Amino acid sequence: MNEYFARDIMKEPVVTVDSVVTVMDAAKKMDEKNIGCVIVMEKERPIGILTERDVVKKIVINEKPLSTSVRNVMSSPLISIDHDATVWELAELMKLKQIHKLPVMQENKLIGIVTTTDITSLCSIGSDSEIRQVCQQILLRLNQP
Repeated sequence: MNEYFARDIMKEPVVTVDSVVTVMDAAKKMDEKNIGCVIVMEKERPIGILTERDVVKKIVINEKPLSTSVRNVMSSPLISIDHDATVWELAELMKLKQIHKLPVMQENKLIGIVTTTDITSLCSIGSDSEIRQVCQQILLRLNQP
């Protein structure tokens, strides 16, 4: 069976915002790009992630203003994975950290992002191919305690 890596299924380019941007501006960017998160940057370095879930849990529920900077509500430290990591390692990290979006790094640079949707898409590519075996292995690993 062939090995699949983070670099094989990641999406690029990654949508980023500066840490001083307001939640409203970040949310508008997510809506405009039809995505569920943005990576938060500071001095050209990724420092966190702002997801739709962060907006709901940290802004809406707590009735904070949309003018709050993303730095104050982002999920941090940023959990990421190397581009050479296998899909197994990727799925294990997502399960362990209970996250659905995982930035992909190469030599300390942000190069892509993988979401659970990307893993699902991988599973639907070819039901009669090796990919089906890959998906079965991922699902088995995700269901282990």
